[in-house]
Amino acid sequence: MLQVPIKGIEVFLAIVREGSLRGAAVSLGLSPSTVSHQLRSIEERMGVSLFARTTRSIELTAAGRVLLDGAEFAMARLGEAVEEARDIGRSKTGVLRVTLPWSAYQIVLAPLIGEFKKQHPDIRLELSFDEALVDIVRHGFHAGIRLGNRLATGMTAVRLTPPLKEAFSAAPDYIRTRGCPKHPRDLLNHNCIRYRYITTNRIAEWRFSETGREFSVDPEAFLVFDSFQAVKQALIDGHGIGWTLRGIVENEIADGRLIGLLDGFTGEQPPFYLYYPEQNRRLDLLRVLIDFLVEARR
Repeated sequence: MLQVPIKGIEVFLAIVREGSLRGAAVSLGLSPSTVSHQLRSIEERMGVSLFARTTRSIELTAAGRVLLDGAEFAMARLGEAVEEARDIGRSKTGVLRVTLPWSAYQIVLAPLIGEFKKQHPDIRLELSFDEALVDIVRHGFHAGIRLGNRLATGMTAVRLTPPLKEAFSAAPDYIRTRGCPKHPRDLLNHNCIRYRYITTNRIAEWRFSETGREFSVDPEAFLVFDSFQAVKQALIDGHGIGWTLRGIVENEIADGRLIGLLDGFTGEQPPFYLYYPEQNRRLDLLRVLIDFLVEARR
């Protein structure tokens, strides 16, 4: 199919509207020579003359009248589409799709969902849980939430939390049966529940700090999961000792279903960040969520 530049169609319609090349040039803010060049270019591309020109008048040819009939409708519909698209960008109602790991939902969003929906009942959040780093553009998400701000080119990151405390924990029944570790090296004698990163396929390193010195302990894994939700459930079920983010097990430690361990040795993970592609920067629907989350963090 023949491709004709939109700019050429705009020039054509302006000539028809103004009745002359000079008038079209004034209305478009172009020089007469530019308008003449644009018209000549579109006629050469189409292989027909669109106007019959004399020194005193300019009239549409048969080909020009056919183009006018279709172009006016097409340009009007294009203008409507542009307005519709702009309205979507400015709308504060509709669907907002976010990809995030379950841990980010529990720590960042779950405590705030009720208040967010109360303040913004016309925004429907669609949340997709995935532990891997998702290509949000390819999969049609407006934004994602992940640990850290190391992002692909063209992404913008907004910090949602402070650095996240780590936690080791186990069920009371397990501790009664196997004893309580006093030092990270004692983990070598326990059933250890490990977490595997999906994106890198590596098991999370168990790192500790003692009197300013960092070191790691690498016990054999009794169970391995690629989901913090599964790690947490295995801990509650009494299968062993495991590492998670503190915010994931905080309630269970508070109500006694889990016992926090080795608190004096544990460190921190990077904050959670919300990230989004540059083209979503003007999406008001997304800005509503970002402003709400940033204000909640304050």
